[in-house]
Amino acid sequence: MATESVAVPGAPGAPVRAQLPVIDKGLKKNAIGFLSNVVIGVASTAPAYSLAATLGFIVAVKGTGTHAPAVLLISFVPMLLIAAAYRFLNRADPDAGTTFAWTTRALGPGVGWVNGWVIVLADVIVMASLSDIAAIYTFKLFGFTELGESNAAIIVAAVIWIALMTWICYRGIELSARVQQVLLSAEVVILAIFAVVALAKVYGGHPAGSIQPKASWFDPTQLNFGDLVDGVLLGVFIYWGWDTAVTVNEESEDSNEGPGRAAVVSTIMLVVIYLIVTTGAQAFHGIGFLTNEANQEDVLSALGKPVLGGVFYKLLIIAVLTSASASTQTTILPTARTTLSMAKWKAIPGVIGRIHTRYLTPTVSTLGMGAASIAVTVTLLLISNNVLEDSLVALGFPICFYYGFTGIACAVYYRHELLKGVRKFLLLGLAPVAGALMLFGVFGKAADAYGHASEVSSPPIAGITLPLWLGIGGILVGIVLMLISRPLFREFFSRKTETAPPGLLEQPVEHAPAHF
Repeated sequence: MATESVAVPGAPGAPVRAQLPVIDKGLKKNAIGFLSNVVIGVASTAPAYSLAATLGFIVAVKGTGTHAPAVLLISFVPMLLIAAAYRFLNRADPDAGTTFAWTTRALGPGVGWVNGWVIVLADVIVMASLSDIAAIYTFKLFGFTELGESNAAIIVAAVIWIALMTWICYRGIELSARVQQVLLSAEVVILAIFAVVALAKVYGGHPAGSIQPKASWFDPTQLNFGDLVDGVLLGVFIYWGWDTAVTVNEESEDSNEGPGRAAVVSTIMLVVIYLIVTTGAQAFHGIGFLTNEANQEDVLSALGKPVLGGVFYKLLIIAVLTSASASTQTTILPTARTTLSMAKWKAIPGVIGRIHTRYLTPTVSTLGMGAASIAVTVTLLLISNNVLEDSLVALGFPICFYYGFTGIACAVYYRHELLKGVRKFLLLGLAPVAGALMLFGVFGKAADAYGHASEVSSPPIAGITLPLWLGIGGILVGIVLMLISRPLFREFFSRKTETAPPGLLEQPVEHAPAHF
């Protein structure tokens, strides 16, 4: 196992880049800068797609109504707390495996292996929905109505999108970053135009059913606790993905600090985007329009013509298309790097850790993620759209699981530092644990809510709903696979837990020149 040499923090002449032995995975060093980290983090959440697919359902949650912005604010809190955990763990160990590597160090190899599996599980499940939306919106953009209603055509287009984004990821991190900058720029500009025009018409033209924004929309105390939690179940999905900014840490300049800061910045940018667009969307025609069954599954398309009019409504189609396609790409990136890290840590077969000699990208990991995504996508699309909808619900379980364990890992890894100052106690201990407990609470609430057949679209299988089969069942499969792997990968599973070296956070980090 090749490692980079490092000195003990604080030792004379100690290098200031790495703080722990880092396994050299062969990825391209210093390939992207801070701006690219932020772009990748924001693009991974697919803001336009997430709003289009989720906002109507958040508004429809009992007791929510016009308080959807408040739900999004509360959903943002655990994301910010866990983003802080990512920053401090990345400060110690800028490993592309992120949660897998960190939970292995802090909580042991068994917990680390399962968390690596859960990241892959979540990413493969969501690929079906992202590629499906990318296919449908491609047909919408060009007016191919009949193809957009053909399941066979959608499957073919979805497979093409996955193959294209897999190829981009395979060709190199710089190309991936440049593509993301173009796609995200178009998406954010279009969403901003939509929100500004919608609010201008609300105040100037008073469209039918319009309501002027009020401060109470953003006040979570206006909702009872149960209704708020139900809304947060959806809010967790709408924010998920910012952690991709950290999974490219080994290919980033200022790898110890830049990606972690980018994760925090990404979550803040997301909450601003979501609050502005949500306010404009529900103000324009009121909440009844958003909860109408015909509009609920794609509120941005439904609002496109009345808000932008003429041919300009296609801007929103472009926004959702670029959002879904960008997120398809940035879902392949973290999964390939998680499995690459697992292979280099000798937790899974070494062949998965192969790197392209020219592009310096994971080969087997990237192509394997593309192939697995195509297999799952085709299967789910062939079964039914109801299955696809329920697969999105199932995503909340692995998301809460690995984000939550990242928060716990931060507090455990830095446990000897927690009583060395109020700031350390709050940032390294209380905040990450609070974020983790919130997410574990959401996990439990979701298991209770979606365990009832009346709450999901697909019929139960053996008395258990599909979200529980895919979400919780998928996690349990990971635990079984981890137990099977123990005798096969003894070196990895014999690892001992670690704690942060004394003075690690006080050690200065050398900042590289800005590179975008």
